[in-house]
Amino acid sequence: MPPNRAVRPVSDNNRRCRESKKKERNMAMVPMVVEQSARGERAYDIFSRLLKDRIIFLGQAVDDHIANLIVAELLFLEKDDPDRDIDLYINSPGGSVYAGLAIYDTMQTIKCDVSTICVGMAASMAATLLAAGAAGKRYALPHARMMIHQASSGFQGTAIDIEIQAKEVLRSNDETATILHRHTGQDFERIKRDIQRDYYMNPDEAVAYGLVDSVLSSAKR
Repeated sequence: MPPNRAVRPVSDNNRRCRESKKKERNMAMVPMVVEQSARGERAYDIFSRLLKDRIIFLGQAVDDHIANLIVAELLFLEKDDPDRDIDLYINSPGGSVYAGLAIYDTMQTIKCDVSTICVGMAASMAATLLAAGAAGKRYALPHARMMIHQASSGFQGTAIDIEIQAKEVLRSNDETATILHRHTGQDFERIKRDIQRDYYMNPDEAVAYGLVDSVLSSAKR
């Protein structure tokens, strides 16, 4: 009989390695754009090329990494031209409240107006960012969906730890409701009621709610 072997837990290094490989695969799927200039050809990944036109794309869950990227892009574009608008396209299921608030605060503090456009889905924190666009410049595509709800957390630790975490979640809910109240004009208590469960909206409902200003129609005639 072979000797017993201890089962080794997956190390953090192995986990990071897998995550790194996943990111590499995702990057391999990003299209490249080749432009001709007097100096010859230059290749950009599609998101860098869009950034040249002051377009930022939030196309994944909101986490610290993507928040840092978007904050950096917003700051760069403000430095490049503080008087021109920035277009933020959103197709995201939401994510970290803290990461989302980092993006939100930057949107509110830079001089540029940030126009927000929902393509596909803007849920949870992503819906809050959608609503936080410049007044009159918040849009949804005809078949987009928006959803708002409470922050959630998986509590762990001692009873005291759980109590602390629960208080923080409640504070995050109040903070999110306050932001939605500020940008939608909806009654604060109504928002508190609405976010108790997943609250879905189609584009017309989102306009009526104040989450967006209008629905973008087709440019084709």
